[in-house]
Amino acid sequence: MHTAVQKDIPTTNLPSLPIACIPMLATIGLIALQIFYYNDFTPHIALAIGFAITALVGWTQGYRWKDIEAGAFHVLHVAMPSIATLIVVGMLVSIWIASGTVPMLIYYGLELINPTWFLAAAMLLCSVVSLAIGSSWTTVGTVGLALIGIGEAFSIPVYWTAGAVVSGSFFGDKISPLSDTTNLAAAVTETNVFNHIRNMMPTTVPAMILAFLLYLFVGTAGVAHDVNQLAQIDTFKQGLLTQFDMGWPAALPILVLIALAFFKVSPIPALFIGFSIGAVVAASQYGYNLNQILTFAHSGFKIEAGNDALNSLLNRGGVTSMTWVVTLMMFALAFGGALERTRCLESMVQAILKLSRGFKGLQTSAILTSITTNIISGDVYLSIALPGRMYMAEYNKVGYSRLNLSRAIEEGGTLVSPLIPWNAGGAFVIGALGLTVVDGDFSALLYAPLAFACWLSPMLGILYAQMGWFCKRVETGEIK
Repeated sequence: MHTAVQKDIPTTNLPSLPIACIPMLATIGLIALQIFYYNDFTPHIALAIGFAITALVGWTQGYRWKDIEAGAFHVLHVAMPSIATLIVVGMLVSIWIASGTVPMLIYYGLELINPTWFLAAAMLLCSVVSLAIGSSWTTVGTVGLALIGIGEAFSIPVYWTAGAVVSGSFFGDKISPLSDTTNLAAAVTETNVFNHIRNMMPTTVPAMILAFLLYLFVGTAGVAHDVNQLAQIDTFKQGLLTQFDMGWPAALPILVLIALAFFKVSPIPALFIGFSIGAVVAASQYGYNLNQILTFAHSGFKIEAGNDALNSLLNRGGVTSMTWVVTLMMFALAFGGALERTRCLESMVQAILKLSRGFKGLQTSAILTSITTNIISGDVYLSIALPGRMYMAEYNKVGYSRLNLSRAIEEGGTLVSPLIPWNAGGAFVIGALGLTVVDGDFSALLYAPLAFACWLSPMLGILYAQMGWFCKRVETGEIK
C-alpha cells in the first residue's frame, strides 16, 4: 500500500490549507483552460506542471527535491502492476481480434441481443463477467469492446454503450471477492471482506436496479427507438463471417481466461496466458506468422473488412494503443505521490474531517474524500487507502462499525475512478474502448454521466448517512 511513510524521508509540519490547495487549484485550472478554452483534452503536461508546483510548495515547507522525487517514484513503483496490466491488455485486445474471439462475441451478440434492451443487457453482462473474474479492466477490454461493436451496428452512440459497460464492469468488480479494490477496502479498514461485500448491498442493489431501468427506458423511448436498421446489422454480420471463423477455437482464449480467474491466478499471468492462447488460435486458424503476431501485439490488428465502421472497430489494440493512457497514468500518479509526500493531501483531508459532526458528517466526508482523492491523485488505490486510514479511528469514537467506512471508500473510490479521465480507471476506459477526443469533439466523454450505476451508489450512500438508514453500529470486539 503506497500510503505508508517511506524511510529516510523527513516529515515536516502539516502545510496550511491555503498552501496545500495551491497545486490542486492550479492543476485543475490548467486542465479546465485546455478543455473549455482550447478544446483540447491532453492533461499530461498540466499534471506535470502541477507536479512542479507541488515540488515548489514542498520546498517552501522544508522538503528536499530528492524527498519529493522519492514520493512520486514510490507511488509509480506500487502502480507498476496496473501499468503492466494496461500494456498486456493492449496486446490481448489486438490478438483476440486476430484470433476471432472479439469478432465472435460481436457476431453472436448481434444474433441474440435486441436493440431495444441492448443497453440494459450490456450492463448486466458486464456485471456478471466482472463479478466472475474480479477485474473491471479485463471486462472492459474484452467483453466491453465487443459490446461497443454491437452498439455501433445498432447505431447506438458509443458513449451510451460505454456508459452501460462501465456501470456493469465496475459494479461487478466492487462486489467480487476476487477484486483487488474490494480486498483493499476491507484490509485498510480491518474488516472481513465478506462482511464488507454484504454491507455494500444496500447501495449496490438499488443503484443497479435504477441503472437497469434507466437503460431500459432509454432503449425503448430514446436511443434505440429508431435503430432497427437490419441492413446495417446484416452488413456487420456478413463482414464478420467473411473475415473470421465463428467456430469453437475462437471461444478458447476467453474460456481459459475465465477458468484462470476462477482459480485465482494473478491478473498479469492470466492475461498473458490468454494472449498466448489467442496467438496460437490466430496462427493456426488464419495462418499468421510469428512476425505478424508480434506486429499485431505491438502496433494493433490491421484488416480491410470492406466496411468503414467495421474497419474502425477491428483495427485497434496493441501496446502503442495504450501509450497515451500509460503516460497519462504516470503523470497523474507522480502528481498524486508528490501531493501525498508533501502532506498537501493530508492537510485537505484534515480540513474536511474538522467539519464533520457526528456519524452523518463523518460518513458523507469519507465518501467525498475518496472522490476528491480520486480527482486529485488519479489513483484509485490511494483514494481507498488514504481515507480508510485517516477516518478509521473516528468511526470507533462515534460508535459506528467500520463496515460503513469500507462501503464509503469503495463508493467514492472504485466506482468514481472510471468517471475521471485522468484517473487510472478513466484513462483505461478511454484507451480500451477508443473514446478519443477529436477536433474539440468531447462527446465520447459523455460516457461518464451515463455510467448511472457508478454515481448513483455514492449518492445513495450519502442519502443513507443523512437518513440513518443501513448504517451499522459497532459490534462487540470490533474496536481495536
